[in-house]
Amino acid sequence: MRIIINGACGRMGRALAAVLAETERHEIAARVDVNAAEPGVLTDINASPEADMIIDFSHHSAVGALLDFAEARELPVVVCTTGHDEAELARIAEAAKRVPVFHSGNMSVGVALLCRMARDTARLFPEADVEIVETHHRHKIDAPSGTAKMIFESIREVRPEAKMVCGRSGMSPRTPDEVGIQAVRRGEIVGIHEVHITTATQSLTLKHEAFSRSLFAEGAVCAAEFLVDQPAGRYDMKSLI
Repeated sequence: MRIIINGACGRMGRALAAVLAETERHEIAARVDVNAAEPGVLTDINASPEADMIIDFSHHSAVGALLDFAEARELPVVVCTTGHDEAELARIAEAAKRVPVFHSGNMSVGVALLCRMARDTARLFPEADVEIVETHHRHKIDAPSGTAKMIFESIREVRPEAKMVCGRSGMSPRTPDEVGIQAVRRGEIVGIHEVHITTATQSLTLKHEAFSRSLFAEGAVCAAEFLVDQPAGRYDMKSLI
């Protein structure tokens, strides 16, 4: 499979290139980055050669131009960026009517399993308090993380009345329908997500920790391998597992 890497000069773009270099199943058709400052990297995705797939690790604001290109070339696209606003999410949904689009707040298969376990545990303990704590490196811009939102949405599948409460300050007693999310930013931590499910008599903690960004690049490749044979539509990690 010939893959275009969009956002090739970022940390995740480089990690993806390294993962692809280690496999004989795929090749890099083009490396694209609007802020390219090195030889061999295109600044305009429209100048890319023929390819079979796009994997995007750029910036959420670039999704419109990316999807315009994907639709024009009729190419499947794996969108790995987070922090999209409502207009950008609507654009992703619209593009999925024409081409296969894989979009996930986290590209880790392990995180997808964490979401499933969180959902099932919240279902089995309907009266339990649920708190999510996400920890990332000091450079991360958006909060809460896309992964924390994924976990929350998984829990809301079995608790439709659940509401997201981000952080606490002052007089803020817990209500039965809330799911608290705390965001921690420190050092160079790749990503840690913990889900605490607590009743009056016991507590369970589910935890996923990423040791390397290669984890997300590997997940993106798995998503691309899944997506290449799919019809137009919107897919995510639940589709994959």
